[in-house]
Amino acid sequence: MRWLARFIGSAGLCASMLCGCTDLSTPAYRRPDMPAKESWAHTHAAVSAADTVDPQWWKAFDDPYLDSLIDKAISGNVDIKILAARIGVAGAQIGEVQAGALPTVDAGAGIDYEKSTGLALTKTYNVATQVNWDIDIWGKVERSVQAQKAEYHASEADWRAGYLTLVASVANTYFQILQYDDQIEQEQQTLDRNKQILTIYQQMYANGLAPKTEVLRQSAEINGLVNDLLELRRSRDTTENALATLVGVPAGEFKMPAGHLRQRVKFPDVPMGLPAQLLGRRPDVVAAQFRILESYDEVGSARLAQLPTISLTGRAGTAAFSLADLFKVFTLSFMPSIDFPMFDPSVHAHIKTTEAQSKVAEQEYRQTVFAAFEEVENALVNLDAHKKERIELLQQNERLRIVAAQVEAQLKEGLVSQLEVLESERSLASAELSLLANHEQILSDTVTLYKAIGGGWSAVEITNVASNDAAAAAPAP
Repeated sequence: MRWLARFIGSAGLCASMLCGCTDLSTPAYRRPDMPAKESWAHTHAAVSAADTVDPQWWKAFDDPYLDSLIDKAISGNVDIKILAARIGVAGAQIGEVQAGALPTVDAGAGIDYEKSTGLALTKTYNVATQVNWDIDIWGKVERSVQAQKAEYHASEADWRAGYLTLVASVANTYFQILQYDDQIEQEQQTLDRNKQILTIYQQMYANGLAPKTEVLRQSAEINGLVNDLLELRRSRDTTENALATLVGVPAGEFKMPAGHLRQRVKFPDVPMGLPAQLLGRRPDVVAAQFRILESYDEVGSARLAQLPTISLTGRAGTAAFSLADLFKVFTLSFMPSIDFPMFDPSVHAHIKTTEAQSKVAEQEYRQTVFAAFEEVENALVNLDAHKKERIELLQQNERLRIVAAQVEAQLKEGLVSQLEVLESERSLASAELSLLANHEQILSDTVTLYKAIGGGWSAVEITNVASNDAAAAAPAP
């Protein structure tokens, strides 16, 4: 052991002399500089980040059926299971990298047959064991382990991003189906009213009070309404198939009962004073930060790979011409060796590759943050605008409802015809469809906003895993 210690000491001295001018520094994690953003445009009174989002924010829609769909999707969706499996892969790869610092043992046995011309066949029996150990005295393997740990936490964040996307997709698809149900009902009522109008035109034409063109024009209107109704039913069926896939049920085997959007789903109370710090909880931003950390550790590992590699190889075995004599004679050997990879051009090329990849990771982080800024701002703009539009649409519907009631009263007094009543009802139905579409838009904007600000996950502080394991900071999925 004293001889081995002297050997390692000599190797360290050689390494110091040869690597004196070599850059072996390992970069510490530093979040890339980003434009400061203190607040959002279309926000009102400020609120704290802690009070902004409930982790189960979809329950604010107060719809038990939607809650059950989301629960089913979380447990049955295939995409989310793939992301969960990738976390397992990343965790297993940590152990795979750690194994690089452990000794390896090979054992084998065999029989050698040899036949020469004029000589008898000879057999040699042998058993041998070999132990190889590359000593990680510079911490190269440990640096690679830290890089893989960062990838593991990034995979966890990817799972969270997929989780948020799944919940948002289920909610939006559910809202679309309910909107189709209301549209189908409204379209059917409009079709019935237009058939009544057609009957009136046909009677007027028969009495010579209307031209044939009015009958044909109204018949063409009915053709268009029937076509619209068929298209709505087709869209509902395909959207229902999409929802089936999201919840983990084969398309065609899932049927959602018809309902009314405005009766079933209420508007949640969404705070409009969102702090800019909310982006710190977005899982895609967290994943991008961990991948910067991973790239830094890979640069450090690549630089440490320039240092000499010390290997210890031990062999033990026995051989004999007969099985009875196999374990009578043993041979042992021990061979330490040292390699100097600093002279290998591929090592230096790998350093440049990891440094370039680190710059890519930093730019991808900036790209993710800019996309997050845009997504949140757009969600706030859309939600604010659609809420203002709702006020106008409610006033429009109320006024058209008054007009329809007055026209109905005038009909009873004989002041207007049934045709005018039906026309006013048709205008009211069109306005109600616009109000329905606005209702679905506000719900969809709300879902998008919750998803854009991270949906309620706790903020994750990214630190240098090499000095402070980020496992303590990153919540489990």
